[in-house]
Amino acid sequence: MTPPTILDVRDLAVHFRQGRKNPPLHAVDGVTFAVREGETLGLVGESGSGKSTIGRAILGLNPVHSGQVRFEDRDITRANARIRRGISSRLQVVFQDPYSSLNPARTIGQTLAEPLLVHEKLGKAEMMTRVTAMLERVGMPADAADRYPGQFSGGQRQRIAIARALMLSPKLVICDEPVSALDLSIQAQVMNLLADLQQELSLSYLFIAHDLPVVRHLSHRILVLYRGQVLESGDAGAVYGNPAHPYTQALIAAAPEPDPTGQRARRQARITAGTGTAAAPNSTGCVFAHRCPRVIDVCHEQRPALVTVGPDPVAGSERSVACHRVVELPAPSLASVD
Repeated sequence: MTPPTILDVRDLAVHFRQGRKNPPLHAVDGVTFAVREGETLGLVGESGSGKSTIGRAILGLNPVHSGQVRFEDRDITRANARIRRGISSRLQVVFQDPYSSLNPARTIGQTLAEPLLVHEKLGKAEMMTRVTAMLERVGMPADAADRYPGQFSGGQRQRIAIARALMLSPKLVICDEPVSALDLSIQAQVMNLLADLQQELSLSYLFIAHDLPVVRHLSHRILVLYRGQVLESGDAGAVYGNPAHPYTQALIAAAPEPDPTGQRARRQARITAGTGTAAAPNSTGCVFAHRCPRVIDVCHEQRPALVTVGPDPVAGSERSVACHRVVELPAPSLASVD
């Protein structure tokens, strides 16, 4: 049985003004997806792909030009401050930078207790009990509550930021590049922590990152974004193990590979693909046409629809791809599915 949907985003568009004479920037252009209860949906793409803008639009931090955002079957697309306060206990966020997301003038205990003061009106003793329990749950000592952010490393601060997000027992957590500022070994620890907390607390995640292998590690499904549009979506193992869109293939080929033989193969794949640089795309055709090694005339003339091409031979689930040639040119396998 498919779990119920907790977040439903339909045809979301976010535009930013670029001065009086320039046309608006279409940072997000018709993006549709859903997050189910207990699921992690990964949003992946290069810088400027619109993934963080989507997260901020869901949180009400970026204005929505058109489309709809529904959380727990309630329209929050243009929710006012009162409604946002009401849902904040169930919808939380972990931001990218662990150094700027915590107030340096407040102790960790004060920071974690703040949402309890606003939403639950608990006594001081009960609040501190909740704070201590949450710190221990994310692998921090209880005495961290009396210390300041400057006394902790980046990985420890991100654990504290995760603890703050979970203080009110949310149903959905938007993780906006939560490990990109951390060392590789610390990244793995934080990713494992997020996975453990999801199992323990039945959390849903919208996981935003630019690194496809990182997203694949935690996600059940993946959406691949480029210039505000979804180019591919499907089961995480299938998208990573057998990418169908040329852009997804380029993302995987660009990821570091610890095995020298594998790294050489990926380097050759990048050379063969010849995807070039992120120059300005044609406004009427495919947004990736200016970089795509498979480009044909229609790619410059017509925007491809996001169509279902499944069931996927790897995962047995449906795959959606926005490419005029996806059926004509089957994707090479650039990474194994384990």
